[in-house]
Amino acid sequence: MRILLDECAPRPLKREIPDYEIHTVVEMGWSGKKNGELLRLMNQNGFTILLTTDQNLRHQQNLNQAGVAVIVLVSRSNRLPDLLPLMPNARTAISTIKAGQVIEIGDF
Repeated sequence: MRILLDECAPRPLKREIPDYEIHTVVEMGWSGKKNGELLRLMNQNGFTILLTTDQNLRHQQNLNQAGVAVIVLVSRSNRLPDLLPLMPNARTAISTIKAGQVIEIGDF
């Protein structure tokens, strides 16, 4: 399972998911790509999950057609200290999410 960490999420979150192959958008050279193109690149490169803080993605893209799953971290900001408490639930979601699904994890 390959996970892509969106560029709107802090890169140190990568350390919070040690049991999976995880890459950042920056590492892949995909910075600045629009969501549709990013999802297409993910699919072509064997990524199965996008970890993001972009709450609008599910309304902008057909995720079933894209063939990837999306985990959205919802917090008062996308700063690392605000997102770290969400990571235990994110790790659980990673192990159960299916292609086309969107799971929001937040402190709501």
